[in-house]
Amino acid sequence: MIKPINKNLQSLKVKSQPASIDDRQVAQDLLDTLEAHQVECVGMAANMIGMHKRIIAVSLGPINIAMLNPEITQKSQPYQTEEGCLSLTGKRSTTRYQKITVHYIDLTGESQSLNLTNFAAEIVQHEIDHCNGIII
Repeated sequence: MIKPINKNLQSLKVKSQPASIDDRQVAQDLLDTLEAHQVECVGMAANMIGMHKRIIAVSLGPINIAMLNPEITQKSQPYQTEEGCLSLTGKRSTTRYQKITVHYIDLTGESQSLNLTNFAAEIVQHEIDHCNGIII
């Protein structure tokens, strides 16, 4: 189900709680909302739809995937960039990493790992920051 976008900064600064496979509906709502905003958005975290769970949804080329409890386990090649956010107005400067490895649980409950680079890596880093209550 498509959910409204949370723009309340106090709410967005709250650190999210670990997710479980029982939170699949939150992940599906996040995927539905991401798809509804695909023109202006490439990633979302659950707190952006008012749910403080460690779940993100990202657009990786032709597919959107949900990640429960994503964690960056490796990162390299820092760089400066400017990012926007559906929950905020304007763009802000931030440091990101060109290459990352992210571990997460998929919607079937299986542990997964992805090596990402460039813009895909940037998207995941931005959304994990949301899970940690960090706003760019």
